Amino acid sequence: MTEKPQPKPYILDIAPYVPGVAKASDGRALIKLSANENPLGCSEAALAAMMQSREAARYPDPDSIALRTALGELHGIDPTLIVCGTGSGELLNCAVQAFAGVGDEVLFSRFAFSLYPLLAKKVGARAVLAENEDFAASVDNILAAVTPRTRVVLLDNPNNPTGTHLPDSEVERLHAGLPSDVLLVLDQAYAEYLDDAGAPGLALAGRADNVLVTRTFSKIYGIASARVGWATGAPHLIDALNRIRGPFIVSGAGQAGALAAVRDQDFIRHCRSENAQTRAAFVARLESLGNRGVRALPSEANFVLAIFPDQATAERVRDAIADAGYAVRHLPGQGLGDALRITIGRKEDMAKVGDAIEAALGN
Repeated sequence: MTEKPQPKPYILDIAPYVPGVAKASDGRALIKLSANENPLGCSEAALAAMMQSREAARYPDPDSIALRTALGELHGIDPTLIVCGTGSGELLNCAVQAFAGVGDEVLFSRFAFSLYPLLAKKVGARAVLAENEDFAASVDNILAAVTPRTRVVLLDNPNNPTGTHLPDSEVERLHAGLPSDVLLVLDQAYAEYLDDAGAPGLALAGRADNVLVTRTFSKIYGIASARVGWATGAPHLIDALNRIRGPFIVSGAGQAGALAAVRDQDFIRHCRSENAQTRAAFVARLESLGNRGVRALPSEANFVLAIFPDQATAERVRDAIADAGYAVRHLPGQGLGDALRITIGRKEDMAKVGDAIEAALGN
């Protein structure tokens, strides 16, 4: 018998993460409204900083000191309580890896970020889904699903892919109801799209021993290709992440771009305003199609989840949008076969997407 290395059984149970599509079924390139990227790009200062970063032969600062200092100044956080990583996804992975393992449970809401089950399975933990309420996370259901084996609770707030957002009082209630030895991770990838920029989550992480907040530069900051994220929490949580993260986890160009992006908050305010206006107009158009069975979930992010009468209709609309030149996200694998997650693009893009939806639904 020929022997060969075998991966752990729980690794073979993992279905790889599927990113947003950028091409039609016939291979045509499409404008991506499937990955929640910033249609306005990034700050000119951030772009210039990345292009001027020419230290390709040298390792970057392993501790991202300048970036952590700038983030600390912006958010009123001790920089020693910040860790940077290759996007917030990498830091979420580190958090689960550090605090959960074989036989443990990682808990999150149904319709949460599709990366979460992978994070649990990578460490041999069991992924547990708490039922939601009208597509939004339910604090009561999450707390009811906690068992002695629960080690980590993941909450994306605003939620991806639904766009729903738990108010501060509900996040506080969730934290108050969790055992003190359970880590609560607040995934705030879309926090900058909120009017208050998600500050209460950061405040909770600043005073609690079991709360970690993760953020990213891939969304409103518009430098997704640079792969930069950060997290903050109590000293022992940051220490754990620092022990297992990569030694040179953020590139020099990524650090330079993120630092310049942090310093250009005028661009962030502009993006937030443009997104809110364009999203409101697009949601209003979807709501005008309510008599054809269309529902737009209330969103606090840079996308909208549009729900159709059935999966066949959602697929027909998806194809019509592709014919118009755009890619959106269809998520039957998450139990959302009758829905499409549509990133908010530029005003002219959303007008064309709206036209395609109306045409696909007919009169």
